[in-house]
Amino acid sequence: MAALSMFRGSIGMIAGPALGGALIASTGLASAYIFDVATYVFSFFAIRMIRAVLPPESGASLSLSSVLDGLRYAMSRQELIGTYVVDFVAMVFGMPLALFPAIAATRGGPKALGFLYAAPACGALVASLTSRWAPRVHRHGLAVMLAATAWGLAIVGFGLVGGLVLSLLFLACAGAADAISGMFRTTMWNQTIPDSFRGRLAGIEMVSYMSGPLLGHVEAGLIAAAFSVKASVVSGGVLCVVGVLLCALLLPRFVRYDARALHVDTQA
Repeated sequence: MAALSMFRGSIGMIAGPALGGALIASTGLASAYIFDVATYVFSFFAIRMIRAVLPPESGASLSLSSVLDGLRYAMSRQELIGTYVVDFVAMVFGMPLALFPAIAATRGGPKALGFLYAAPACGALVASLTSRWAPRVHRHGLAVMLAATAWGLAIVGFGLVGGLVLSLLFLACAGAADAISGMFRTTMWNQTIPDSFRGRLAGIEMVSYMSGPLLGHVEAGLIAAAFSVKASVVSGGVLCVVGVLLCALLLPRFVRYDARALHVDTQA
């Protein structure tokens, strides 16, 4: 299920830049934005068609206290906090999307920009299509950390190389690492979060997912303005790796998480 989610997301991230570039090239920038607005309007109607799921009779009513209960529960579980923190660190320091227009100017011009945006999704697509090995991995926390480290190292490589082909290769590797991290994070959530807390912890993940990249844009822009685009990309990748290693020191239970032990406890 996690791999399927990664697959759907990758297809969208590949098709989106390609379609946007085709619209801009054929009909102009304004028409591309109009088409984008039209797709959002369609999505609103699609959301209206989704049937509401009634909460269980024993479920707690929504309140600030219930939200705080969910936050306290997450803080008490290192294996859950680890999934949020590692992903947040990678998004803040190792996601130089805001710099892609400036980078494209030195690696092929405007025509290269769409390729830069699509390359991580291509890597994620390959990772999801070749993920049959994933069920054989039981140390999910360690797998998330290794994948996040690989993401940071790939971003460092992307910042150091100069040609478009190598840039796309490193971005594809970064996207594959991100997809692998996402697969194991989702598996850990499905295995360890009780149904009564699932919605509230999904909200915490949404806050992290929405705020991390935006803060990353700010961080990348500030470093690029103070030093250079290359320094911003490379330093972001390095800080990502350092941050992940620091998480390993501070969250040992996250690193030691083993799905086999959970299975034994469930069967006992």
